[in-house]
Amino acid sequence: MATDHRPGRYDERADRRRIVPGALRAPFEGRTWREFWYLMLSLPISIVFFTFAVAALSLSAGLLITFVGVPILAASLAAGRGFGALERTRARLLLGHHVDAPEPLRPRSGGMMAWIGAVLKSGTSWRHLLYALLHFPWAVTAFTAALTLWSVGWSMLAYPLWMWTLPEYGDQPGIQLYGDGKGTEVFLDTPFEVAATSAAGLALVLVTAQLIRGFAYVDRVMVGGLLGPSRLAERVVELESDRGVVVDTAAADLRRIERDLHDGAQARLVALAMDLGLAKEKLLEDPDAAASMVDEAHGEVKLALQELRDLARGIHPAVLTDRGLDAALSSVSSRCTVPVSVDVDLAARPAPAIEGIAYFTVSELLQNVSKHSGARKASVEVWRSENRLMIQVMDDGRGGADVTAGSGLAGLAERLGSVDGILAVDSPVGGPTTVIAELPWRG
Repeated sequence: MATDHRPGRYDERADRRRIVPGALRAPFEGRTWREFWYLMLSLPISIVFFTFAVAALSLSAGLLITFVGVPILAASLAAGRGFGALERTRARLLLGHHVDAPEPLRPRSGGMMAWIGAVLKSGTSWRHLLYALLHFPWAVTAFTAALTLWSVGWSMLAYPLWMWTLPEYGDQPGIQLYGDGKGTEVFLDTPFEVAATSAAGLALVLVTAQLIRGFAYVDRVMVGGLLGPSRLAERVVELESDRGVVVDTAAADLRRIERDLHDGAQARLVALAMDLGLAKEKLLEDPDAAASMVDEAHGEVKLALQELRDLARGIHPAVLTDRGLDAALSSVSSRCTVPVSVDVDLAARPAPAIEGIAYFTVSELLQNVSKHSGARKASVEVWRSENRLMIQVMDDGRGGADVTAGSGLAGLAERLGSVDGILAVDSPVGGPTTVIAELPWRG
């Protein structure tokens, strides 16, 4: 089914959501019902998982004296990882909670003993076993509370619709609220009592919907904390990715420097050497022509020196090393095609590497302002917030910048990410554009 993304339709839906509070919508939303069925399925699955875990532990512990228990324990832990895959899939489908698979086993060799050792040393395998033991009592509690309160609440809410069955088939005027066996009986049969019962059912349904969401939140924490990759493994993967970005960036910078040297300063110096050689030959025969050629060579020397300065500035500007970010950013902003105001509020200097990344981040953002924004003015602000270096670049241009579009912003975001930095872009069509970069201080 096609989705209507027209602004009018979107605004109507948003208005309806604002009119009806979330607590009143919760019992009727698909999310609540999916979470309810997740809790209902948790009990039978956890019974199987818990029984398997207890039986495997008991059997392997009893057979440890014969050493047979060791491979049984390893096989049980490996099977537990299979149960964990089932739970992650169930959490993704019903809770909308995506948990990455944990790091795989890495035996040092291909033998059976190496595999057993890898399983027994794997903290992930033991966390799966712990999940099996802890989730069973939680599943019993959540199942019992959710099923009881949910069914009772909806039954009471719908009481006006089914109360006719009691006098028709139950030989009583309504639900019996009290009876002492001696003829004193209280039934919910008057219009007021029926309405009060339905209102109480509505209140119970609303409360139970939030309770179901709370139960589901605990399940999300358990699945993510015990069945997903460990924090150490996630950090290792992140650092490996960052290292790849740093290596690729360094290689790209080296290629750029080599290209700039080859196509710029080197070509000019070769031409300079040839001109000076010709001038030397003509020095005695035609002094005027030689002087003209020396003049041209002098101009080439100036151009080559300027290109070498620009290249050195692109590698690491001397003003940044000598005077810090304030002076360096003022220098780079003066080369922008639009007026740029610079405000650097730093009581101290960050680490040189972070300072360099901050400089090149602002330099590239101001280049984007010059080339693509159509702006009339821009501003750069730099300040420190606790242990983070904050950079904000704003312009009043046409907007539409997108970090996900594979542009230079995407490469800039990768470069910042390699040092645990963040790049956030707010650039609606029509402008203005605000780019915020956040870097670790590391002073």
